[in-house]
Amino acid sequence: MDIHQSIEERVSSLPLLQYAFIRPGELVFSERVRYICEHECGRYGTSWACPPAVGSVEECKRRALGYDEAFVFATVSEVPAGASFEELLEKRKGHEEAAGKIKGILEELGMETLMLSTESCAICESCAYPGAPCRHPDRMFPCVESFGILATALAERCGIEFMYGDGVVTWFGLALFRKKQ
Repeated sequence: MDIHQSIEERVSSLPLLQYAFIRPGELVFSERVRYICEHECGRYGTSWACPPAVGSVEECKRRALGYDEAFVFATVSEVPAGASFEELLEKRKGHEEAAGKIKGILEELGMETLMLSTESCAICESCAYPGAPCRHPDRMFPCVESFGILATALAERCGIEFMYGDGVVTWFGLALFRKKQ
């Protein structure tokens, strides 16, 4: 059984809407995505999962391209109309749990992983950034967009649907992996 089949077999019980395998070289990195983080997101500069803590887009690209494979996945959540940002983040817990399980599956298969997930990390009530190291580096997954990758363009490239109408949010994750050295 090849690695893709092993992964597919193990993730079949997770609440994934869709997924795809790609090569990291297929990822598109953009300074424009980072600009949006900096100018439109209130989490910029407040978390180890967000810029500038994750490094420049060029550094993130170099890290991502150091992996051999990528597993793109999506989950969905129903969100009431007019939900606040905090309520929205609360709804993504299932996605983050799935991301953690995917990371565990890859590690069980002998892979070294870099997991990217949704929005900003919300594990701690107050992030230690910038004064102290991350308290949970094994569970903190930087945001896909924080690396300069536009999640919707990635989904389109992989044939993953993400427009389900009002009240439904699609969450994206990206697991980069390679055999442990």
